[in-house]
Amino acid sequence: MTRVRRKRMHCNNKELHHKYKTKRRTKDLDQIEADLLPENKQRLLTQPEDEDLPGLGQHYCIECAKYYIDDRTLTEHRRGREHKRRIRDLKAPAYTQKEAEAAVGMATDNGKALSSSIAGPQSLLALKRKNDTKVAAQSAGVAGSSMMMAD
Repeated sequence: MTRVRRKRMHCNNKELHHKYKTKRRTKDLDQIEADLLPENKQRLLTQPEDEDLPGLGQHYCIECAKYYIDDRTLTEHRRGREHKRRIRDLKAPAYTQKEAEAAVGMATDNGKALSSSIAGPQSLLALKRKNDTKVAAQSAGVAGSSMMMAD
């Protein structure tokens, strides 16, 4: 008689795979692009000390959304493959809801040519810079017109 072997369930245990998959989950690229805006970046780099985070939350990689124990491990991480891959992914423009609707055919053009933002996606940072230049031009125009009215 031979001994009955127990099943080896590690490879087919979906609950186990799901547990580790969600444990290692980080922020998505669109969330990280929002963190890279100057006001959010400054807030993330100057966080108060938190005992629950590695390195008291003082060594944070914004691009990868990860905390590190000390500055040496953070610099080693920045030289690594994962960090460089994440930076390369962040350079590509984000995929927007407008583009998704255009790909499905839900974009409404009302007989007019579709705007260039659907054909070529732009990143959040490029849109923010474009909006800031418009606001600056408008404020300069308003200041110039008020100076003319004062004369």
